[in-house]
Amino acid sequence: METQPLHDDMEQVLFSTEQIQERITALGVQIRQDYAGKEPHLVTILKGSIPFIADLMRAVDVPMTLDFLGVSSYAGTQSSGEVRLTKDLDDDIEGRHVLVVEDIIDTGLTLSYVLRNLRQRMPASVKVVTFLDKPSGRGTQIEADYVGFTIPGGFVVGYGLDWNQRYRNLPYVGILKREVYAGPF
Repeated sequence: METQPLHDDMEQVLFSTEQIQERITALGVQIRQDYAGKEPHLVTILKGSIPFIADLMRAVDVPMTLDFLGVSSYAGTQSSGEVRLTKDLDDDIEGRHVLVVEDIIDTGLTLSYVLRNLRQRMPASVKVVTFLDKPSGRGTQIEADYVGFTIPGGFVVGYGLDWNQRYRNLPYVGILKREVYAGPF
């Protein structure tokens, strides 16, 4: 079986590598200003946020700490409706200024779970930065404090976002062709 290049599976490129870097730089400036005199504790949601956090933390020029939280609510292209913790934090966040770093807010189910979980741990503050925001998919009332890009419907991949663990390594964000994830297997 011959494999197609990943780029051929894209219906459209939404954000180029250059657009992503420009937006992250702007987010970094905003976050740096808001956290001046504070030391944010970045809580990164695995796995899709890895490229975003790597670039974002270089753009935020303030002392910070970093931790990872693993949660799962998706199977293929659909939310399972149930969120489960797959990796807990390594550090205590009581009294700390937590900045949750998310790859995409779609239904809001995962982020609602994460925020409830983290707030029970008594941080000084909790804010959210998301790379992508898809309000059309929202099933719960939730908003980020910092948003990279707002996107329309469509199944997006690249820059950390995946379909069945594929496409995370694309340097841009694209809409995956429907026949790729709905086609015969």
